[in-house]
Amino acid sequence: MARIVQKFGGTSVADIERIRNVALRVKKEVDAGHEVAVVVSAMAGVTNQLVAYAREMSVLHDAREYDTIVATGEQVTSGLLAMALQNLGINARSWLGWQLPFKTDGVHSKARIESIETAEIIKRFEQGQVAVLAGFQGIGPDNRITTLGRGGSDTTAVALAAALNADRCDIYTDVDGVYTTNPRIVPSARKIEKITYEEMLELASQGAKVLETRSVALAMRNNVRLQVLSSFVDAPGTLICDEDEIVEQNVVSGIAYSPEEAKVTVRHVPDRPGVAASIFGSLADAAVNVDMIVQNVTEDGNTTDMTFTIGKTDLERAKQVLEKLRDELGFREINADPNVAKVSVVGVGMRSQPGVAKTMFRTLSDKGINIQVISTSEIKVSVLIAAEYTELAVRALHTAYGLDGPPAS
Repeated sequence: MARIVQKFGGTSVADIERIRNVALRVKKEVDAGHEVAVVVSAMAGVTNQLVAYAREMSVLHDAREYDTIVATGEQVTSGLLAMALQNLGINARSWLGWQLPFKTDGVHSKARIESIETAEIIKRFEQGQVAVLAGFQGIGPDNRITTLGRGGSDTTAVALAAALNADRCDIYTDVDGVYTTNPRIVPSARKIEKITYEEMLELASQGAKVLETRSVALAMRNNVRLQVLSSFVDAPGTLICDEDEIVEQNVVSGIAYSPEEAKVTVRHVPDRPGVAASIFGSLADAAVNVDMIVQNVTEDGNTTDMTFTIGKTDLERAKQVLEKLRDELGFREINADPNVAKVSVVGVGMRSQPGVAKTMFRTLSDKGINIQVISTSEIKVSVLIAAEYTELAVRALHTAYGLDGPPAS
């Protein structure tokens, strides 16, 4: 007997028929004798509609009331799935974030889980009951409902699996696993059988959409074995696990890309201590996340150009922050380019294999693609290129690193 946490996303529970299909998947694990807790998202499109209602009512809305509104989508789904399981003769009960509780900090709409009380769920396990939990939500220090932000249901599931010391956390989506890159761009992309936490974390943070970065980081910290599966086909998925579980590592495991990037260059910044701290400290205070950074000394030797990347949605806010610093720091101008994309190659095998960056740079050069910014880590090389070349770059790199498989049928 194993203890399993299953999570089903919005497309998996998009309507009543799909919720009934989810109930059958849960029943399969129950019939196998396992203890099962299920985390559900809101039905597809529901959260977006709830957000629209809140914004229509008040553009500058109260964050506490916003969370009260958007958390209701998961409440509906958890109740419906519990009913579907009961119709199959399974002892099941729905739970909301405040009922366990999932205790979070007080940062509404982006709350972080601080603790989970699992005694009641474990007691229900002993009674043969399936717990169906509303994902994405918790309760703050002031006893108000909080929500966890983007990918919150994944985070709920992984955190619950860690708290329950579960044997596995299965994430059911509309894809059947993690691929070497997006199969819509590269038909020869292959499904990965096993991938390390580190690789999945890099792929997720560099643009892969299968799992949210926060949930992968949480799984890695707590050594929660994750499995990505499809809700719609019975096929093996992808296991995300510790490096020790993988016998043979590829040099490069996948190619990720992010079209949601913008490049900012601050020109002729005085070359003196404290300037970079002022620029990037002010951006951080404005909640603008900076990624790739390059600094070049200009011809006069007294100033530098600072180039960095941010999320495209943060561009206007970043420009406002920098304009306020212009007089204080004395830089000449701000150049912004939203028509860029970041392309990354990821693989733990890069630690011991030289020449990965060389292959990347040569491949892009052969395709006539200019590299604007470069960033590296122990298991990743990322480049910034013009957005129009994104798909060409991804296809070329996928082939260059020997990741192509037979075309999807």
